[in-house]
Amino acid sequence: MTKLFSLKGKIQNYAWGGSHFISNLLGEETTEAKCAEYWLGAHVNAPSVLMTEKGEQVLNTFLESNLTEKLGHQIAGKFGRLPFLFKVLDVKEMLSIQVHPTKTEAEKGFKKENELGIPITAPNRNYKDDNHKPEIMVALSEFWLLHGFLIKHKLAAILKNTPEFQALLPVFENKGYYGLYKTVMEQSQDACNEALRPLVDRILPLYKEGELSKCSPDYWAAKAVDSSNDDTILDKGIYSIYFFNIVKANPGEAVFQDAGIPHAYLEGQNMELMANSDNVLRGGLTPKYVDVPELLKHVTFEATVPNVLDGELQSDGIERIYKSPVPDFELSQISINSNQVYQSLSKTAEVLIVIEGEARFIENGTTLQLFKGGAAFVVANSNYKITTTSNAKLYKATAP
Repeated sequence: MTKLFSLKGKIQNYAWGGSHFISNLLGEETTEAKCAEYWLGAHVNAPSVLMTEKGEQVLNTFLESNLTEKLGHQIAGKFGRLPFLFKVLDVKEMLSIQVHPTKTEAEKGFKKENELGIPITAPNRNYKDDNHKPEIMVALSEFWLLHGFLIKHKLAAILKNTPEFQALLPVFENKGYYGLYKTVMEQSQDACNEALRPLVDRILPLYKEGELSKCSPDYWAAKAVDSSNDDTILDKGIYSIYFFNIVKANPGEAVFQDAGIPHAYLEGQNMELMANSDNVLRGGLTPKYVDVPELLKHVTFEATVPNVLDGELQSDGIERIYKSPVPDFELSQISINSNQVYQSLSKTAEVLIVIEGEARFIENGTTLQLFKGGAAFVVANSNYKITTTSNAKLYKATAP
């Protein structure tokens, strides 16, 4: 049986996406459509397509025909499906502030909304499936994100030194992270507008004059207002920009986001690997549904010290693995030159994408030549190698 296949993903057009990066990566003509994400996986909403000897085949169908053989006994038995979803993201405008539920809470929430008869596609649906959604991202460019609450003294200093937030300092001192966040998230829209308008009037001219640094929450708050469709309705997510860590990841650096950690992608391009789920509880910077009571149940209300990962270079000097504390996925970068050969025995299914250069895959007589943007699917227990005539950089998704 052939164990190596060319894989074609699905582009997702969301309003926050860019218009060049993903098109250029895939060698496709640039259009006016916002290409935000490129999905490689078997998620039911946008499954990838395999090129087989019998023609094109949807990845879900291909896997279901013999799950144990294709995913390996251990992963097939544990998850009953491909456990991860691999994406390329091009973030031009800010994504919504969000939190993901734990596995247990996702199962409870999904069951409850099904019992209430809320359609899966309903705009007020919180739980699209019964799975958790931990995720890891590795930067392809300079990448900016929000990640967890600031440590206590830094957040207190922000509240003290931002004139418009000084009234919130005693709330934080007396009621902690939960009390502070609950207070602003439960504000009426009128109260939110009244509280944030002086701040916006102060920082927006500075943003437009190019006087703000990306390290400052003022920059991102002003950008959020400047890029919104209606700047008379101020988004509660602006508070979170000041309450959370602003993190910059350089190319090749990674950040892991576990359940409960509030976060938002602000700008840049990355590879993202996550559990096979679409469960998102939003906390602002979005026109989409924000369920504040449900959100407050799932946020981790404690300080987060961001951990920017360099990955662990393996003994071959080729593969760099970014470890995650979850069983659903493992992300690695493969950098190879013409003098090197990458050799791998896949314990379970793998998805690989070429980000730079060209790569030649060889598996038991099957050869696959991939160029920039090309992707491969490798089934379990494949002994394959990768070579290149120049230099190549790939990212690989699998399960540990």
